[in-house]
Amino acid sequence: KRFVERLHFVITSIIRISLIIAIIYSIIQGNWGALFLALLTFILTWLPALLRRNWKITLPHEFEIIIVLFIFSSLFLGEFIDFYQKYWWWDIFHHSFGSLALGFIGFVILYTLFEEKIVYAKPITISIFSFCFALSIGAIWEIFEFAMDSFFNWGMQASGLVDTMWDLIIDSISAIFTSFIGYLYLKGGKVRIFNRLIMLFIKENPRLFNNKKK
Repeated sequence: KRFVERLHFVITSIIRISLIIAIIYSIIQGNWGALFLALLTFILTWLPALLRRNWKITLPHEFEIIIVLFIFSSLFLGEFIDFYQKYWWWDIFHHSFGSLALGFIGFVILYTLFEEKIVYAKPITISIFSFCFALSIGAIWEIFEFAMDSFFNWGMQASGLVDTMWDLIIDSISAIFTSFIGYLYLKGGKVRIFNRLIMLFIKENPRLFNNKKK
């Protein structure tokens, strides 16, 4: 556990220092679009800390490392360093992984409410919510890209409608996969990675699962 904690500290520190340098460089160069992306990425790296402080939700360090790396690689490397244009697979990877992660988050949200007896839902309902949550965030991101392209001419949607539709198709496939795995978990299936992620979350937030049978 200490190794993971140290790894988390090192990775987040390096990323935040890199972003601070990028922010200063963007100001010097007068590149306000790049400045916006660097600032947005820097702010989002504090998202796990905000969840912990404001909503008392503690994410395992493994989760935080993945979230921070994903935000950094998607916004900073993808848009600021232009990896989306340099590497054709960068966009596919991020939409696939992002939807898998968002599907898991959607699953955990409703699963937590279910275990706390706040809502009553069948396994299939929780799985459908997981899928819809992931796809909704994916759609919001496409709207964000369209807005940035329209107002600032950034070129986030390289081929317009075609790019948007392929992104949403990839989002849908990944979201379906996660929701299906979540359904198997609720039905007692053994999916090693998924089970481990759920157990890590429960271990860090025992108060959210007071009603869960030991």
